[in-house]
Amino acid sequence: MLDVHTARRQMIEQQVRAWEVLDLKVLETMERVPREEFTPPAYRELAFADMDVPLGHGQHMLAPKLEGRLLQALELRPDDAVLEVGTGSGYFAACLGALARSVKSLEIHADLAAAARANLQRNDVHNVTVETADAFGHAETARYDAVVLTGSLPIYDARFEQWLAVGGRLLVVVGQGPVMEARRITMTGPGELLLESLFETVMDPLVHAAEPPKFVF
Repeated sequence: MLDVHTARRQMIEQQVRAWEVLDLKVLETMERVPREEFTPPAYRELAFADMDVPLGHGQHMLAPKLEGRLLQALELRPDDAVLEVGTGSGYFAACLGALARSVKSLEIHADLAAAARANLQRNDVHNVTVETADAFGHAETARYDAVVLTGSLPIYDARFEQWLAVGGRLLVVVGQGPVMEARRITMTGPGELLLESLFETVMDPLVHAAEPPKFVF
């Protein structure tokens, strides 16, 4: 039987904190949001493991340490409005919702979106809305204080910058395996962007993300 309290504490201390996630608000959020409740039942014993957990459609829950690193890099404030691309199980959206005022999350797979809504509702997360949509064909008129992609972009795509409010941060992982780059793009003023390279990682690509041309010899 999984001892969730011990397992969650070990996850935070041995994985998340060990990967330079030291923001107390982030650590407290990951301790408070019940990750096991968002993990597919078939994989619940792996809820706190240092691995990507399968969700179907070739999608995965991100490893806990990567989620912690992303949450820390977003530097969320309690009044922030957040846009997430790639809802998955809804766990990361729930963590975002615990740190920000509101979260809108886009999920391309209708069954994953429905499961995420159920997970969020069951865990009394009321400031996150999940919309079934393809981000690459999505018309978004709102502007957000933070935009985060939970799938990578093999080639950087600047379209996500248009959803930033002034002062907003876009967090995206760019490149192809075995090593990709996590970037934070901040809109410092109208039409003014600051690009920061944060750390190296690996992440599944977003569905319909552009791929670099294949070389044929």
